[in-house]
Amino acid sequence: MVEQRTENAWVPGSSPGLGTTKNAPTWYHVRGFMFSIKIFDEVIAVHIYEINTWTWLNDLSRKEKRAITLDSVPEDALASIQNMGIDAIWLMGVWERSPKGRKIALEHPDLQAEYRRVLPDFVPEDVVGSPYAVHRYEVDPHLGGRVGLINLRQRLKKMGIQLILDFVPNHVALDHPWLMEFPDAFVQGTVAEQTFDPKSFFRAGQYIFAHGRDPYYPAWTDTAQANAFSKTYRRLATETLLEISSLCDGVRCDMAMLLTNEIFAKTWSLNRVGAIPSQEFWVEIIQAVKHVRPEFFFIAEVYWDMEFTLQQQGFDYCYDKRFYDRVVHDSAGSINAHLQAELSYQQKLVRFIENHDEPRAITTLGLERSKMAAVLIATLPGAKLWHEGQFQGHKIKLPVQLGRRPKESSNAQLYAFYRKLLVEAQDSVYQLGAWVRRNVIPAWPGNESNGNLIAYTWEQGNDRRLIVVNYSNTLSQGRVPITNFGLEPILWKLTDVLNNAVYEREGHRMVTDGLYIELEPFHAHIFHFEPIPS
Repeated sequence: MVEQRTENAWVPGSSPGLGTTKNAPTWYHVRGFMFSIKIFDEVIAVHIYEINTWTWLNDLSRKEKRAITLDSVPEDALASIQNMGIDAIWLMGVWERSPKGRKIALEHPDLQAEYRRVLPDFVPEDVVGSPYAVHRYEVDPHLGGRVGLINLRQRLKKMGIQLILDFVPNHVALDHPWLMEFPDAFVQGTVAEQTFDPKSFFRAGQYIFAHGRDPYYPAWTDTAQANAFSKTYRRLATETLLEISSLCDGVRCDMAMLLTNEIFAKTWSLNRVGAIPSQEFWVEIIQAVKHVRPEFFFIAEVYWDMEFTLQQQGFDYCYDKRFYDRVVHDSAGSINAHLQAELSYQQKLVRFIENHDEPRAITTLGLERSKMAAVLIATLPGAKLWHEGQFQGHKIKLPVQLGRRPKESSNAQLYAFYRKLLVEAQDSVYQLGAWVRRNVIPAWPGNESNGNLIAYTWEQGNDRRLIVVNYSNTLSQGRVPITNFGLEPILWKLTDVLNNAVYEREGHRMVTDGLYIELEPFHAHIFHFEPIPS
């Protein structure tokens, strides 16, 4: 990634989506970076916190010994999230659950085994159904309904926290009212297909519909497949998103790549779903919503290396699943290669090491490796997705169909680490500064452990940071030449945020010879630079 320092003309009025303040001030591009005229003293939203709404309220109810809904979330529960530097909460699963979907989830033998694995005292009442088989886009009454959500949003807004909700574009629940009201909005089949392949097709009234699916896996039998090429469905999706946009600041769109012309045509025969439209589904939908609410932002859950495609179709942010895979399965060299992508692309990615779809980070990566992955996420360009329980080191991945989760102990040391890391990550240098990936050269001839090190800098005015991560299980050394960083010819104090260690180094030596780094396995430096008066 080359340094983004070219002098560009000022372009007023651009909206970077999630990177806006809550009251949507005017944004500008200058020197390749976005910044805002902060008319309102509010934070830039880049740290997203995913909450499983049903289980969160269940936990709070047990703790408070009274029924807690969205309308009555205790202040300390919200303050604990705010204190971690969170800019936006994603309330996963607020929409009305499907009765048919719950019945399927309750009777599914594989899911039953999973329920009992995570909940030794499991009872059928624990199953509430999948949040991704939406019955209606109405806030579930059990959670507090629409009024409860509106009241909670107002409280979050006063705290400077944005609200994100789900939109599930590819499918709806089997008993969604649209199936009978607008059958042409869905992919249909024949009686013969339903007879010979009941796991892919189902009957509803006089119609045969296809279950929702992607092209590589069996159908999701608790869902009905929407027709992305249908004008009726596009209208319904637009109207629904406009309604959702009145309740929150943005949406996370489930499996968003399935609705692109390319993937949808690959998944379904054109004889069944009609001709490929001239305009992409997301281009049409996002433009229509942003015409009414330009500050509303869209986040895509996306896989198969289609992040750039969906960025081009209008998404403000896309999942960086490739980064997740490299962090879990690959080495520092692979991660360094990933970070060579254009900065404009990286700024629109959402980095994560766990969410409701992935195993818990501490079980997948182990404690120390998960901490280093968190350092990368917190200090790289783009948005960051943190998962409820991640800061406490929770280990159990909960099936989304459950409304209750087991009690887990918290790792106090891990929580303190995350607290320190996220406080550091709130500094404006990480949002408004210039980011540069740095090469790490061998510390001496024949020492190739420099390949285990990932290094980059941030600079905003006199504020400077250097981050170096040893993403390996080996003691590693290297030198980081820090050019074009304004270091020479001053003596500098380098303070490591993670352990408060202090070093003094000569500026010209850090430029010509490179800053010598030696790091234990899965350790990191986050250096603040301060000039030492001569």
